[in-house]
Amino acid sequence: MYLQMVAPCLLGLEGLVSDELKNMEAQNVSAENGRVFFEGDDSMLARANINSRYAERILIVLDRFKAFTFEELFQAVKSLPWSEFIGSTDTFPVKGYSINSELHSVPDCQKIIKKAVVESLKEDYNISWFEETGPVHQIQFSIMKNEVTIMLDTTGRGLHKRGYRPESNDAPIRETLAAALCGLSRLRHYHTLYDPCCGSGTILIEGAMMAHNIAPGINRNFECDRWGLLNPSAWITERERCHDLIKTDTDFVAFGSDIDSHAVELTMINAKRIKVDGFMRLAQRDIKFFNPTTEKGTLITNPPYGERMLDIKEAEKIYKIMGEKFVSKRGWSYGIISPDEEFEKIFGKKADKRRKLYNGMIKCQYYMYFK
Repeated sequence: MYLQMVAPCLLGLEGLVSDELKNMEAQNVSAENGRVFFEGDDSMLARANINSRYAERILIVLDRFKAFTFEELFQAVKSLPWSEFIGSTDTFPVKGYSINSELHSVPDCQKIIKKAVVESLKEDYNISWFEETGPVHQIQFSIMKNEVTIMLDTTGRGLHKRGYRPESNDAPIRETLAAALCGLSRLRHYHTLYDPCCGSGTILIEGAMMAHNIAPGINRNFECDRWGLLNPSAWITERERCHDLIKTDTDFVAFGSDIDSHAVELTMINAKRIKVDGFMRLAQRDIKFFNPTTEKGTLITNPPYGERMLDIKEAEKIYKIMGEKFVSKRGWSYGIISPDEEFEKIFGKKADKRRKLYNGMIKCQYYMYFK
């Protein structure tokens, strides 16, 4: 089955998602704000779900069309081949959003789309009532400037749910964003990774997984596994391929520390779940005692900041300490994500490169120092 698909992502990660999909040999990859479209077969669908480090989920695109009235929306949705995907007892909820469009009422759009799908399935199955007791086929829609995209979610729980972090500290960084920081810092299997504000260990764990080429979805299931429509051998083959590609002989080590002893314990518990605990060197330590023991290092950190855990003045104290401790020297790079526009001034150095990213709904900059 040849499919058009889309990978929604956090704003700022479109380039990373595009590149990883191209590396997976996806076809016709094109990025828009917060999402990347691509094409491929069942194997590509499985590969994207299992391997994507940066995308939030993978959806099948059923159609894209213009709609200015509810009647246009209804007729376009009704004409789609819903029975090719949804069985007579399957569950098919509808959700979505509308931005700068004539059809601006999301609840009304939900009702119209649901009604159109029901009418289509009624004709195909020749039944008038749908129990919706079977596997979930989450229908999603987006309407932007009157262009409607109708999609089916194949992922279920978001791709950032890797399975290693059932418990986390007060303000965890999203796994997809942590992986993106590692990607932007060009982390490699021969690097030594540092995070002196490690929290529950997300950056360290994502770094270890990336360094060893461990696919983030290798140990989890996806909603479309239960549909019975997609070729099961594609998933088996893709998982076997992922296991074969894991690097086992690396020089990678991850040094993590945090002022909170519970956070350090959580990091080790989470690392054990994904079997990267052997690469961790952890300690409870205040950042003012940061003193790396290796000649080279890639430091990536998400320090606590005013909007998240500390008041602004406390956060700025940490930035100042970082400026003193993160010394420019050969073989070292530093990456710090922060929403504070004054960060460089307090840190004491202008970044060699910055990248606008979003941590949840908070607009941040990723400040990179490598010269």
